[in-house]
Amino acid sequence: MKEEEKIFAGYIFNNRTKELVDIKHKAHDACKRYNAMDESDPLRPSVVKEFIGDIGNTYYFQGPMQFNYGCHTFIGENFFANFNLTIMDDGCIYIGNNVCFGPNVSLMATNHPLIAQERLGLDKDGTMTMAEYADSIHIGDNVWLACNVVVLGGVHIGNNVVIGAGSVVTKDIPEGYLAFGNPCRPYRKITAADTKAHLILEEDRDYFAHNLCHK
Repeated sequence: MKEEEKIFAGYIFNNRTKELVDIKHKAHDACKRYNAMDESDPLRPSVVKEFIGDIGNTYYFQGPMQFNYGCHTFIGENFFANFNLTIMDDGCIYIGNNVCFGPNVSLMATNHPLIAQERLGLDKDGTMTMAEYADSIHIGDNVWLACNVVVLGGVHIGNNVVIGAGSVVTKDIPEGYLAFGNPCRPYRKITAADTKAHLILEEDRDYFAHNLCHK
């Protein structure tokens, strides 16, 4: 079984094989070039297409950003990520439409055994043998992850969810909830009472027309 197949099947895999190192190097190199480019460079978005599994037509990564594999991440339409995005997509990561991330968001679809000997070994030649396994992450449509949010592998976040700043998401979050904390827990449903439409000036209503709810 190939190492990438082991990842997707949920088995321990060797992240130092040439097969996986080559995939990661492609993403790492592209991220390095992306981060070095000016944020207004029109060629910058095309670099993402070099390594990402799939992404919609409208997206923006403020940068710097770091993907581990890149090709294991699948992002929908109209995506925004602020500074210092880290995506450890050893396992697959699925992100829906109209999703935005605040600064310092980390998606950690990777894991190691808790037992030390199983986690990290040293062979007779002095070479490190690190054991790793990975669970996927699923993020629905219309989700906002605020600054410093960490999402762990195996988590499903439903549609129309907001995750508060500094949260560590270790379990599934149901659709339509405001959730926060470490560990992150659903706090309450998001309702029409949460509107901030009254803060939009009349002179800006045309620009924000697509941000307003129409009945």
